[in-house]
Amino acid sequence: MEQAPDLRQGLAHRLDCAASELVAWPGQPFPLGASWDGEGTNFSIWSPTATRAEVCLFVEGVETRVRLAERTFHIWHGYLPGVNPGQRYGFRLDGRHQPATGELHNPAKLLIDPYARAIEGDFIDDVACYGDNDLDSAPFVPRSVVVLDGFPWGADPRPDTAWEDTIIYELHVKGFTARHPGIPADLRGTYAGLGHPAAISYLKDLGVTAVELLPIHHFVNEPALQRRGAKNYWGYNSIGFFAPHAAYATHTGRLGGNQVREFKAMVRAMHAAGIEVILDVVYNHTGEATPDGPMLSFRGIDNRAYYRVDPANPARYLDYTGCGNTLDVRTPAVLQLVMDSLRYWVTEMHVDGFRFDLASALARSLHDVDKLSSFFDTIHQDPVISQVKLIAEPWDLGDGGYQVGQFPPLWTEWNGKYRDTVRDFWSHGSGGVRDLAFRLTGSSDLYADDGRLPFASINFVTAHDGFTMRDLASYERKHNEGNGEGNADGTDDNRSINFGVEGETDDPVVNELRRKQVRNLLTTLLLSTGAPMLVAGDERYRTQGGNNNAYVQDNDVSWLDWQDTEASADLLALTRRLIALRRASPVLRQRAFFEGRAVNADGCKDLAWFHPTGRELGSGDWFDRGLRTIGMYLDGRGLRHRGRRGEVISDQSYLLLLHSGEQPVRFTLPGLPWADRYQVVIDTAQAGGLSCAEPVDGGAEITVPGRSVLLLRADRD
Repeated sequence: MEQAPDLRQGLAHRLDCAASELVAWPGQPFPLGASWDGEGTNFSIWSPTATRAEVCLFVEGVETRVRLAERTFHIWHGYLPGVNPGQRYGFRLDGRHQPATGELHNPAKLLIDPYARAIEGDFIDDVACYGDNDLDSAPFVPRSVVVLDGFPWGADPRPDTAWEDTIIYELHVKGFTARHPGIPADLRGTYAGLGHPAAISYLKDLGVTAVELLPIHHFVNEPALQRRGAKNYWGYNSIGFFAPHAAYATHTGRLGGNQVREFKAMVRAMHAAGIEVILDVVYNHTGEATPDGPMLSFRGIDNRAYYRVDPANPARYLDYTGCGNTLDVRTPAVLQLVMDSLRYWVTEMHVDGFRFDLASALARSLHDVDKLSSFFDTIHQDPVISQVKLIAEPWDLGDGGYQVGQFPPLWTEWNGKYRDTVRDFWSHGSGGVRDLAFRLTGSSDLYADDGRLPFASINFVTAHDGFTMRDLASYERKHNEGNGEGNADGTDDNRSINFGVEGETDDPVVNELRRKQVRNLLTTLLLSTGAPMLVAGDERYRTQGGNNNAYVQDNDVSWLDWQDTEASADLLALTRRLIALRRASPVLRQRAFFEGRAVNADGCKDLAWFHPTGRELGSGDWFDRGLRTIGMYLDGRGLRHRGRRGEVISDQSYLLLLHSGEQPVRFTLPGLPWADRYQVVIDTAQAGGLSCAEPVDGGAEITVPGRSVLLLRADRD
């Protein structure tokens, strides 16, 4: 407690002092936030509605308030000499407090800097954090931290993996590392653990080219979760768009802004291994929740500017996210905040792309989702952000929010139709094969009409929300009782199958069917045209016990189990083989959409579809909802996309047979000109997908086992 008076006295010697207050030097309005220049720190915060602003400095829990007397372009600013990196701070803003009109200023509430580069401490739910009283919230609100941006990046060459070569691996920083036996115990659950050689070696051996990290912007635990002793594990509750989440730093790294350095070190290690880092970002809402939620930052700065309020009743929000509020990126300063954040993560933190959670909410103009919105325009013209990987989750919870296939060029999309179609085909075989054919070949029905290419489709079968692949083959109903919400949370639209037993079983027949089903899902995903996304643990037969909404499960339910089993070895071997095959085979990762026409003198098409009888599918077959078997022929000779020096790229040709029926089916292999003979490369009826089958002549009949995939190489004399 001795340092606080010294801090005030030291500042008093250097600042203009009114009778009972300290007043900062004028400083500059830009850059926003806290900027250290080697001698002191400039503080600035945008608020057009505040009538007074203070920066609050904390040393050992004691607060010193300094008034920011200067105001330029609605930005309050001031300079404090002698304030250095590691300094904890916050803001207090005074102004009108009129809840009926959406004006919520309250100087009793300590506010997190929207531009804070680091945040320290937890939000503790307390009545003082709510705006309808004059209680001081400082004891319960995290501190912003002044940081030094410098870092020894070295050369740090970005992998810059082409979209068509990209294989995404969605993971949770803590969940991936918490139980990894090769990572030192003190690094598990952290950025440093993810950057450890044991973690990176696994990713390289697997063959993925990018990790997509669940939210690492600093987030808070919702009051409702705190009241029942739970925590937000996934992190879709951001409060700091520039700050790496402090809990993912080592214990020493959580102090003084060192989480920034640990995050950068992880990115540097990933890049050295040729792996890109993509962030799952949540700019659609914040952790302040509903209008009567806690006042932690934006609500106390300018509630009506930061959030989409109901024009008919400004005391209410328009909630398109299901999380209580929607950030209003129509406001220029809010849009600037988002763009500044994105640019910061690219230029200063060296990340390689972003997946935008509930992206439709960001593109709403007045109400409807608008492809010409200012959000898209600003990103497209930005020379930094427009050059990294941009992935949309193309829906939100509002009317008209489902926008799969509707985002503009430059954007790729989580293809929810791919997920649903593949699940339907392999679970109960509903719908025939028409939609499946589109999904296997890059979803040209969704992405070919606006200049986009097949990799605009981020193909996925599972994601962090929903069943794991193992659970898709083990449960037909969600089992979310452990979340504390009476099993009312999570979707009921699982499109899964349990093979006659709900949940775990000792029945060897059922267990083999389930493992084969996961082999089918992995093979379908990794052999489809587009950019595949694999979820961490699916390649190891991970289960969540039927929980399809494990957002509060910061425990073994969500953490990867690294214990080797027969099942994990089976699926891991298959996944590695499939990824290696994909990376070695241009025909499996094409830049151009297939045309379904002859591209060779012998009349072979670049893409052809075959019926089990050996004939090409006719128009009636595409509308046969009972058809559960399809053959997809890919001709690898003379692919339409060329190499970097304009050279023609050629590859092997393949025949992919998918059969979701329960019983085996006889399939006549296409003869000449398609192939003289075929060699099985992948057989999901076998552990690891391995096959010892002899070559089979074109025109011969083979047996495709029930519920299985065969990939055959088409050879010619």
